[in-house]
Amino acid sequence: MRWLCSLLLASSLAAQTRDPQKPLRFDLTDLAPRRDSFVFIFRGAERGYAVWQYEIRELEMTQQLLYTAHSEFRPVEEERLRVVLNRLTGEPIATFHHIDLFSPTSDTVMVEHDLDVKRGEIAGRRRVGTRSGAVQIIPVSRPLPRGAVLSDYIFIAAAVTNAAPGDSLAIPAYSEFGDSITTLSFVALAPVTIEVPAGRFDVLPLRSGGFRVFITRTGVRRVVKGETLDGEFLFQLAGTGPVVPSPQ
Repeated sequence: MRWLCSLLLASSLAAQTRDPQKPLRFDLTDLAPRRDSFVFIFRGAERGYAVWQYEIRELEMTQQLLYTAHSEFRPVEEERLRVVLNRLTGEPIATFHHIDLFSPTSDTVMVEHDLDVKRGEIAGRRRVGTRSGAVQIIPVSRPLPRGAVLSDYIFIAAAVTNAAPGDSLAIPAYSEFGDSITTLSFVALAPVTIEVPAGRFDVLPLRSGGFRVFITRTGVRRVVKGETLDGEFLFQLAGTGPVVPSPQ
């Protein structure tokens, strides 16, 4: 959902000047291994799906959280995402994101990044493919501020923020496709109870710019719904199941 991350970060940056904010934190140790499926709805019609998976890998001195996702938003795009995070510190380690685009009005048919975070820098390459078959390779190398996260954290880890009702929180974030440092911010709204295809949940809504995500307050910490404030686009948790191990 590259376009959603761009919308969220741009709107969040504009909101900084209006709201007093506290540091935003993500506690990845509260994320359990699982495989969640979602349905996409656009203007009242089902338009695709997403599958998010969380795996925990025990290493000699630390733990990693491996997040993988696959989604289709018909007829616009199909994407694959793989993000590796330090589960104990919350820091990003690597991110790979590939999107195939199907818009007849655009010459771009593929965008991809393959990036690693090492010694305070995010580096790697970005690839852009066009209808002619040409692929442009763009080197990436940018200092990453201490404590910064990736823009995808709004979906990967929104459920394990330090947000409480009424809070306004912010953190530096790297926009993977924009190759820029911006701000990811949340405003925590009043708790509500909602129903989605997977069931009924007590949730805390988090507003970020022109988007809202709904995170569980009890049980397994997860995002169960997301929607644009105008209601045109939303995704809802449809089901959950056991992890399908990823290749090492």
